Order: sequence, then C-alpha cells, then structure tokens
Amino acid sequence: MKIIKTILCVLFGLMFVNAGLDKFFHYMPMPEMKPEDMKIYEAMGTLSWLIPLVAVIELAGGLLFIFPKTRALGAIVILPITVGILLHNFVFTTEGPGIAIAGVLFLINIWMIGDNWNKYKPMFS
Repeated sequence: MKIIKTILCVLFGLMFVNAGLDKFFHYMPMPEMKPEDMKIYEAMGTLSWLIPLVAVIELAGGLLFIFPKTRALGAIVILPITVGILLHNFVFTTEGPGIAIAGVLFLINIWMIGDNWNKYKPMFS
C-alpha cells in the first residue's frame, strides 16, 4: 500500500508541477473549446495576476506533495486548486473525462489530508 501511495503522490505532484510550468511557458497545446468556454478563459486572462498566482501555487503545492516530509503541507496548499478544478469541471464541463480526472485528483488530495491528519491537529487545539 505504501508503494501505491508513493507512486500516486509523485504522479499527482508532477501533474501540478507540469500544469504550473505550462502556465508560464505555454508548451502544451490548447484543447478545442466551445465559444462559451473561451469566454470564461478570456475573462480569467483579463486579471493579469490570477494565472501566475495559480501557477505558483500549483508549482509549490506539487513539489511539496511529491516528498513525504512536506506532503502534509503540499496537500493543504494544493487543496484550493483541486477544489477549483473540480467545481469548474462540474459547473462548466458537461462532456469528456474532465469531471472524472478532477474527481480523482480531489480524492487523492483528500486521502493525503486524512493520512496526515495528526500533523494538522495542533492547529485546532
């Protein structure tokens, strides 16, 4: 079970590192979008600080998530991003594998938060 958790966490972290780097360097092709989806994407682009902020959080959270010593912090850092991905896909995407992938990412994130719950307990006492 430990090897499965390690593999999932490394892949999860690398996915977010890749997503963060792509926001800076634009090396992955843009998927075809419906006009309604394009309007949402353009609206987010008008806030010049939003995409770089998300990219930095994805990079930091992804890197922290990869390593067992920092995984608890990485899980909390990346949680708002996974919630945003899940909500975006649930509300705006009705086709394709987006909701399933977002759900899996969210569940992995929640699993790691639960797995590291003892590290968060001092914040609540």
